[in-house]
This record gives sequence, C-alpha cells and structure tokens, in this order.
Amino acid sequence: MSLTVVVDYDSGNLHSAEKAFQRMAAETGAGSVLVSSRPEDVARADRIVLPGDGAFPACREALDRFTGLFEAIEEAVTARARPFLGICIGMQMMATRGLEYRETPGFGWIGGEVVKIEPADKALKVPHMGWNDLVIDRPHPVLAGITTGNHAYFVHSYHFRVADPAHLLAHCDYGGPITAIVGRDNMVGTQFHPEKSQSTGLRLIANFLAWRP
Repeated sequence: MSLTVVVDYDSGNLHSAEKAFQRMAAETGAGSVLVSSRPEDVARADRIVLPGDGAFPACREALDRFTGLFEAIEEAVTARARPFLGICIGMQMMATRGLEYRETPGFGWIGGEVVKIEPADKALKVPHMGWNDLVIDRPHPVLAGITTGNHAYFVHSYHFRVADPAHLLAHCDYGGPITAIVGRDNMVGTQFHPEKSQSTGLRLIANFLAWRP
C-alpha cells in the first residue's frame, strides 16, 4: 500500500492538512497518510509532504533540530526521486536562500530566493492574506483540472522568486506577480495552503497523490 508521510517538525498546526490528505487518499484509493517526525518513516514513504507556518529561519531551525530528519527527506527526494510537495514555508525552503529577517540557507533544490512582497499598489497590505485567483503559467500533472481563475488561500509576507522561469508553474497578482506554485522533476511546492483552498486545493492534493514523476 502506498504511504504518504506529512512531516511534523513542530512548525504549524497539521490537523487540517492531515484531514485533507486523508480524505483525498481515501476518495482516490491512494493508500495511507501518516503524520510523523521520524526519519525512518520518511525513508519508507512513497511520497512526502512538508508543510510550514511562520518564518523561514524558524522553520529551517526547527527542521534541523530533529536529528536525521532533513537528511532522510533529502535522500528520499533527491536520490530516490520520491514525489515531494512543499506547502507555504515548506515550499519556500526549497529555494537557494530566504531573506526573511536574515539570510538563511534553503535546500537549494530550486534556484532562487525568498523575498518580501512589495506590491506596486501601496494600498495593498502585507501580509498577503485571503483568496486570490491562480494564473497557470505551464501545465503540470499536479495541476490537472485546475485552471486560471481558480481560487486559492494565501497567508504570507514573503514569496519565492525563482531563478529559472521554467520552474514557475503558477502565480497570482497582488500589486504584481506573486509566485504561487513552483516545480521541477519530482518536486512541487505551493505558496498557498491547499488544505484550506476548498475544491482547488483538494483537486491539487488528489493529483499529487496520483502523481508518478
């Protein structure tokens, strides 16, 4: 039976994510979903989900406090090509570096940096919080059935500025383009919270659970 592990490293309330992934796994016959902080569970996972709430440096430090956990994630994703989904800060940490509060190294899986949102319209508040329309930049199996204009739920003050436009799968407009989804090879990441994005988010989760890169 296929196993999806949602990584728990004390950086966010995972209840809604766990329920959304369990629901879609049950509906699509995609196996079991386990929330775990154990490297051995990550090592045996068929696919890995890394959420993250708060600030980039705090999330990176929290992940590193769990002995062997990041190493297990990296080995599974980069050496064994297990499908990976990063959510919010989990997506941002895929970058080369983050610039929130201080420069913090990311995983370096997708080139680019995480920078503060600076809307051209100064009436727009930061953090960017609430529903926004997705603009699909390039097709991807995880985006099957999701089209430009579908809504997603965002809560963030920084976003991922990718070095290679080919890695930008979708964006939204908030006084300028804001990265919404990145991806390459067996890795994807969403700035928005799919578990809070109703039908659009559930579709993306179902697609990820079925994805065979």
